Amino acid sequence: MVSAVENMAANTSWSALGKATDLRNRILFTLGLLIVYRLGTFIPVPGIDGQALRDFMESAGQGIGGMVSMFTGGALGRMGIFALGIMPYISASIIVQLMTSMVPALEQLKKEGEQGRKKINQYTRYGTVALATVQSYGLAVSLEAGDIAADPGMYFRIACMITLVGGTMFLMWLGEQITARGIGNGISLIIFVGIIAEVPAAIAQFFASGRSGAISPAVIVGVLVMVIATIMFVVFMERALRKIHIQYPRRQVGMKMYDGGSSHLPVKVNPAGVIPAIFASSLLLLPVTISTFSGNSTGPIMSVLLANFGPGQPLYLLFFIAMIVFFAYFYTFNVSFKPDDVADNLKNQNGFVPGIRPGKKTAEYLEYVVNRVLALGAAYLAAVCVMPEILRGQFAIPFYFGGTSVLIVVSVTMDTIQQVQSHLLAHQYEGLLEKSQLRGKSGGKGKGQRKKRSPIRR
Repeated sequence: MVSAVENMAANTSWSALGKATDLRNRILFTLGLLIVYRLGTFIPVPGIDGQALRDFMESAGQGIGGMVSMFTGGALGRMGIFALGIMPYISASIIVQLMTSMVPALEQLKKEGEQGRKKINQYTRYGTVALATVQSYGLAVSLEAGDIAADPGMYFRIACMITLVGGTMFLMWLGEQITARGIGNGISLIIFVGIIAEVPAAIAQFFASGRSGAISPAVIVGVLVMVIATIMFVVFMERALRKIHIQYPRRQVGMKMYDGGSSHLPVKVNPAGVIPAIFASSLLLLPVTISTFSGNSTGPIMSVLLANFGPGQPLYLLFFIAMIVFFAYFYTFNVSFKPDDVADNLKNQNGFVPGIRPGKKTAEYLEYVVNRVLALGAAYLAAVCVMPEILRGQFAIPFYFGGTSVLIVVSVTMDTIQQVQSHLLAHQYEGLLEKSQLRGKSGGKGKGQRKKRSPIRR
């Protein structure tokens, strides 16, 4: 049976956007800050030789030019002030979340409410500065080793580090401003815009390869069909839920007895989101990136790793699948869905799963259900991430079509649209409340009836 809220959401039209002034201002504010981000990707770091940088990035395409450049919106390829992108903040956030689930002091801090959350956010910012500093120093040294710096030396390293760390912190501030005063999650939208910005050039290069005969028309049509099918599949799986029935007992308040209610505990098929794919891709790209930054002067061990763990190799695909499955289970049970905590919360709220004893038995049942659901979710993540790798290796598709980028784009789009609909629903509720207040002021009188005046006191 469709609820009133779902019925109202289904009848919500985008024409109502013109009446929702607050939502329109939020959207314009978000677009303005995203334009600032895009402009910053074209401002270069001082002391860079442009031609040498282009030659270096062409040779580094498999390592840093693949995933990291995708997340920075091309800023790394142009060595802009946002070359590090928002990835240090994301890495620090994931590290802090994992430490929160494993360190008792941080776990207790998380339970302290708003003050604890602010303290954890402060630790995340400190971690972002530390990671950005290390990465910017490594990037500056690599630029000097690749003869990309116009005037190498300590001054160039310090200037490069200050510029890149400042750019990352500015992006972090932009993301927080978008989240607080705009629409959607600011950090996710920055990554989303970085990915989308490179799509037109990649598509143009793809069709240019088709016109030159490098790719057959059948492959082009097949890739387009696969992209559409993948997006539809990702949308379906990201919205898929396993609902666990929760029952609440009857309760007595004063002299009245209230019947027990029931609800559902939703368990997503993919509770970990895109984080397992990001972790796995980062680890697998590490050998190629190290080789690129070291000037391709590799030893025998690194040569074996590059030969067997290069993109498209069987061992690369095998370990990619294994790490996606591992991180999906690890992140789900340590961060996103803890069966023990969920069972304790249900017990404190007097809720229970029918037929399951509250407490430890409920936690065991929830772990059993999540394990079975997550098996499907991990297989879905692995299929979406590995299939483009296989097709790219078999058909030599020239532009980056990765499952990680598709997951991010689809997830961020769904989340942003959901928030827009929530604001539109809130605006409709405000309109209904205003109408009800106006009706209440009229006192339910007809048009021909007039309000009686109170007698004049003398």
